[in-house]
Amino acid sequence: MKKVCLVFILTILVNYLFAQSVATINGLPVNSKEFLWVYKKNHAEEAKTNYKDLAAYLNLYINFKLKVAEARALGMHLDSAYQNEIAGYEDALKAQNKLSSKASEYLYIMNEYREGVLMFNISEQKIWNKVQESENEVKGFYDKNASKYEHKNFEEIRGQVMSDYQQELENNWIKDLRTKYTIKINDAELRKLAKQ
Repeated sequence: MKKVCLVFILTILVNYLFAQSVATINGLPVNSKEFLWVYKKNHAEEAKTNYKDLAAYLNLYINFKLKVAEARALGMHLDSAYQNEIAGYEDALKAQNKLSSKASEYLYIMNEYREGVLMFNISEQKIWNKVQESENEVKGFYDKNASKYEHKNFEEIRGQVMSDYQQELENNWIKDLRTKYTIKINDAELRKLAKQ
C-alpha cells in the first residue's frame, strides 16, 4: 500500500512540475517563467509574444540547455576556476544592491550567468579550439567544399572557411546532443506562454 501511495504522489509531483515547465531535458525541467524571462529580455522590442516565435526560440534555448547539460555531465561545473568566476560575479551582483538575492530576477540572472559560462567553456573545448588548432581539418573542409567558394583560394577566404567549418562542427554536435538527451516539449505550456 505504501508503494502505491508513493507512486501516486510521485506521479502527481512529476505532472505538476511538467505543467510548470516548457520542456524537459533528460527529465530535468526547463522552467516556464525563466524561459519567458529570457525570451522577453532578448526580444524587448517586441510588444507581443506569439506561439511561432516562442517555439522557434525554445528550439534555440534547448540547444543552449543541451550544451549546459553536456558541460555538467563532463563535470565542468566542479572546476575551481569556474566556481571562482561564478562567486566573483555573484559578489559583484550583490554589491550593486539592486536586487534581493531571493528575488526571482536575481535567481534568473545568476542561473543565466552560470549556464552561460558553462556553455562558453564547453563550446570552446568542443568547437572553437578545434577550429583554431586544426589547420589540416579546416583545409580538408575547404577542399571538400571548394565548389561553394567559387574557385577562391584558401588563403583569400580563410576566415569564411573557418566560420563555415565551425558551424558544421556546431550542427553535428547539436545533432549528437539531441540524440543523446531525451527532450520533451510541453506544447500546452508553450501555447499558454504565447497568450501572455
